[in-house]
Amino acid sequence: MFNKKRTLEILDKSSNGDRIGIYCDRFLSTLILLNLLAVSLESIDSLGLRFETQFLWFELFSVGIFGMEYLLRIWASSAREDSRFQSATGRRLGYIFSFTGIIDLVAILPSLLPLFLSHVDLRWLRVLRLFRLLKISHYSTALEDLVSAVREEANSFGATVYLFCVALFTSSALMYVVENRAQPEHFASIPETMWWSLITLTTVGYGDVAPITGLGKIIGAFTALMGVCVVALLTGIVATAFANQIDRRKLILEAEIASSLEDGIITDKELMKIRQMQKQMHLTDEHIQAIIELMRNRELPRE
Repeated sequence: MFNKKRTLEILDKSSNGDRIGIYCDRFLSTLILLNLLAVSLESIDSLGLRFETQFLWFELFSVGIFGMEYLLRIWASSAREDSRFQSATGRRLGYIFSFTGIIDLVAILPSLLPLFLSHVDLRWLRVLRLFRLLKISHYSTALEDLVSAVREEANSFGATVYLFCVALFTSSALMYVVENRAQPEHFASIPETMWWSLITLTTVGYGDVAPITGLGKIIGAFTALMGVCVVALLTGIVATAFANQIDRRKLILEAEIASSLEDGIITDKELMKIRQMQKQMHLTDEHIQAIIELMRNRELPRE
């Protein structure tokens, strides 16, 4: 019989040696992807009407699995040792109101709301089921890494966004002054002109609105060049932040292993912490063992 700690190990991203956990991860990930496929195919009228019963049964099966997973996570969260809460109730509430907890609840709400709200438009509820894709965050730290990267480079990111806003308002105002008389239907006001500026600065260029005057084309060219520079800055900042974050985590992991090896023995508690860091960095057992051996060899000359 599985206890709370073992249940968490199975439901969270599992290490390479945990077969049950790996099978559970693969099953839930596959079910999430199949749900996205089902929601997409269901939006096709011919398929939605033809396979309405099959889609309904698959949805009931999925909600049952996701609902059971959600309840199990609430029950087992009291055993989460890395929680900032000490009490079992606090740890459970910490999960419920966390990002992953809210996503897990959103994954089952679209199928439960029609039972209580009979006049709700079902179309937006079906689209809401696409948020189940975010349940992958249980097995990937991509979203968490992105938020952390932006937070760590908040000053640089904020400065670049400020430059983007300056370019957006400046180009919108200039283009409005230049193109308003020539194209009043497209450049009727500065807020409406911002659509053109935004599309040009982000280098999308739909082509639905374009300057026709000579001065307007010059302003459009400078706006496009500013957009390339700003987008390049944003991309560089995020990429650098990601790289720095990975390097920093590796240094923290090496420091943790070195600290654990000071007395020559890695205790169970120390090993558990190393395993948690291993999961976050998606490292194999062989990689961790190689780092331990490397750090152990570095400690030998000191003795």
